[in-house]
Amino acid sequence: MSFLIGIDGGGTKTHAVLTNLQGEKLFECFGGPSNFLILGTEKVAEAILASVESCKNYLNISYNEISSVFLGTTGAGRRADAELLEKDFQTYLNSKNISIRNFRVESDARIALEGAFSGKPGSILIAGTGSIMFGKDKEGNIHRVGGFGRFLGDEGSGYSIGRKALSAIAKSFDGRSGRTLLSELISDKFGISTSEKLITAVYKNNFDIASVTPLVLQAAETKDETAVRIIEEETDELILHLKAMQEKIKEEVLLIAFIGGILSNKNVYSDLFTKKIKEQIPNCIVKAPDYPPEYGAILMAQSFLKIK
Repeated sequence: MSFLIGIDGGGTKTHAVLTNLQGEKLFECFGGPSNFLILGTEKVAEAILASVESCKNYLNISYNEISSVFLGTTGAGRRADAELLEKDFQTYLNSKNISIRNFRVESDARIALEGAFSGKPGSILIAGTGSIMFGKDKEGNIHRVGGFGRFLGDEGSGYSIGRKALSAIAKSFDGRSGRTLLSELISDKFGISTSEKLITAVYKNNFDIASVTPLVLQAAETKDETAVRIIEEETDELILHLKAMQEKIKEEVLLIAFIGGILSNKNVYSDLFTKKIKEQIPNCIVKAPDYPPEYGAILMAQSFLKIK
């Protein structure tokens, strides 16, 4: 028999699924992080092979019975970066005297898009630590909006919300703006109660800026003026993503699935965003993803091998 392995590689974990050629799930497993831009390709190669071996050992199959290993991972949005990981993984396999056919790397967003709509046209909006939108039209063309990273973009993301919150807190500490509940919440949770502590946390201690986002949502629930303003601005930015994608794919109805906890979970932010979609883009339909990203990798492996 022949099998496929689809892998969703992220910054915190690696999720692999083993299927037959028809896509029937037989096994799944989890491993360590696989962001090769941060960890390096050798460490990530180890994580990928560990996932493959877990799948292989479960069914007691040989490497020759694996028709394809398809990985979608953080940092592979540019083909040159994806090819670097493909090449270095092959070098790592050679050092182990292991042969795996048809190893392919794509971005984590790409496999999420395929999974969300079972390979059919549609769009995904990812809003986690960062933000990006991908769409697929009826001709199979892939369109992208956003994804410029924290220095140039990431609007509507946890990082962008957290950054605005910290800026507002800094102004409040200085007396350049009025009181905000955010100052009290960040002091209670992180012990950041002065300008000096804020500067030290951000510039010396590598403070996780996106971790402030839950505090913004908490403050917005109580109608804190600063928090409400932030989520108003950031949801407006995501509306611009949707309108831009609508222009690119030129479909009568914009089908969209949300990826990332800040949008896929019910909260004051996702509620406000959904309300704005209904008011401003009435021909937009929000739906739950058909399948998770790791199964999107299986669908892409099938397409890559021309399996029907």
